[in-house]
Amino acid sequence: MSTDNRPVLEVSGLSISYGDDETYTRVVHDVSFTVEPGEVVALVGESGSGKTSTAQAVIGLLAGNGRLDKGSIRLNGTEISGWSQKRLDAVRGAAISLIPQDPASSLNPVLTIGAQVREILEIHGRAKGREADRMVVELLGHVGLSDPALRARQYPHELSGGMKQRVLIAIAIALQPALIIADEPTSALDVTVQRRILDLIDDLRREYGTAVLLVTHDLGVAADRSDRLIVLQGGRIQEQGRTTDILAAPESAYTRKLLSDAPSLAPAVPRAPIPEDADDVVVVDGLCQDFSLAGRTAFRAVDGVSFKVKRGSTHAIVGESGSGKTTTIRAIAGFHRPTIGRVAIGGLDLNDLRGETLRQFRRTVQLVYQNPYGSLDPRQTILSIVEEPLLNFAAVPRAERVERVAGIIDRVGLPQSVLTRRPHALSGGQRQRVAIARALILEPKVVVLDEAVSALDVTVQAQILELLAKLQNDFGLTYLFVSHDLAVVRQIADTVSVLHAGRQVDHGSVEDVFTRPTSDYTRELLAAIPGKKLARLQGTFSKHAAG
Repeated sequence: MSTDNRPVLEVSGLSISYGDDETYTRVVHDVSFTVEPGEVVALVGESGSGKTSTAQAVIGLLAGNGRLDKGSIRLNGTEISGWSQKRLDAVRGAAISLIPQDPASSLNPVLTIGAQVREILEIHGRAKGREADRMVVELLGHVGLSDPALRARQYPHELSGGMKQRVLIAIAIALQPALIIADEPTSALDVTVQRRILDLIDDLRREYGTAVLLVTHDLGVAADRSDRLIVLQGGRIQEQGRTTDILAAPESAYTRKLLSDAPSLAPAVPRAPIPEDADDVVVVDGLCQDFSLAGRTAFRAVDGVSFKVKRGSTHAIVGESGSGKTTTIRAIAGFHRPTIGRVAIGGLDLNDLRGETLRQFRRTVQLVYQNPYGSLDPRQTILSIVEEPLLNFAAVPRAERVERVAGIIDRVGLPQSVLTRRPHALSGGQRQRVAIARALILEPKVVVLDEAVSALDVTVQAQILELLAKLQNDFGLTYLFVSHDLAVVRQIADTVSVLHAGRQVDHGSVEDVFTRPTSDYTRELLAAIPGKKLARLQGTFSKHAAG
């Protein structure tokens, strides 16, 4: 392939459709852009904007029902849009590589890490035998994995999410390609791990001169990490240019909306003030939780956590994977008894509850989970999904159930027409509204929101946060908001507990913890929040929007 002064990637007039032999629907319309050597170009947009389809077309990995209607894709000056899969196999990994979104599902669970890295070296004839083994260990060390020789012998399930993503990066850079497509490479990772992975990609880009096409819905990440920005909506480019120029003076209404909804820029969600004499509806006192491990000393997952949550307020629990967040909320929901300490909800000590009393208690604490795609039964209608808790906890006549479901569906901002539909027919934001409706149908005292907005695009996320604030004001709800996203926590929470390795390392009002953190770990979390460039340009953007 030629390596003159042309851009690494030239996309011109790209249009893509999905469908079957008879009917196709166009989802990408006449998209054109370039990526220069050593440059980071970010494709930004919500779900359905066409950014992933565009990236898949570039590397020749469109879904089976997708087709490239027209347009040109030139890699290092060579047209590749009409190439067969066999011919594209020769350049994938060698000239262009992909870092996929989900590290958990992107590695083969039955092959060792070393075998999976070695595969790309052997397929392209770069090394075999002991030389390939040596290069594998060298690559794993190069991407920052500790004890790379050990990691090469391990299987994916033995590695954390961040470690798996480093393995995928090692595979992507193994042959030093001219272009890396990073498709939401950190969306499933904690904020500090996210920063380390993005730093690693930056370091490798500078070392090898590799260009990066960064696909993301996170404007904070795009702002901090890209040289140029391409904003997509409905498969069409709304605007593109230097990142700093677009952030300072966005031309399209859609870009302005994305910016205003970004957690780094969005103001706190308006909520009613908490009365000073409000009672503590949640009391966690000296919570310790041990788990038995076969043949080993019990593992303490939570160690001495204490906090109180006033009625009608929002308390955030933040920390990385393994910090003890999930174990803490499961104790609050009554799913397991504390090893030491106590949990009280509305004055009831959960240690005193047994049998039917405990079962009935659980209606007072309801959960909304992270993934609106996985938490709803795909076989049931929305009516059946939302009414199910009523069937589980109370003998409510059919007519009353339907009336109550219709009422709560209306309160979460959904049309009555969704009641006869199934989850697959709804968007992600609509599904999360259904999950919230299901949690509220029992009129709980406390709602636990477990990463409830982390899987949503920024505009949908902003809508759900506003909805949660409205419902809290209307019903006097108390929220426990579990998250690793401190920018969102700053928008919605009154108080916060920061957990690290099972211990509470910071606790207090959001204002105090964010401005005067007492632990190095909290300071590290705060420093890792993406969107620093967005925040710096907030004044410029605000003046432009006002004008």
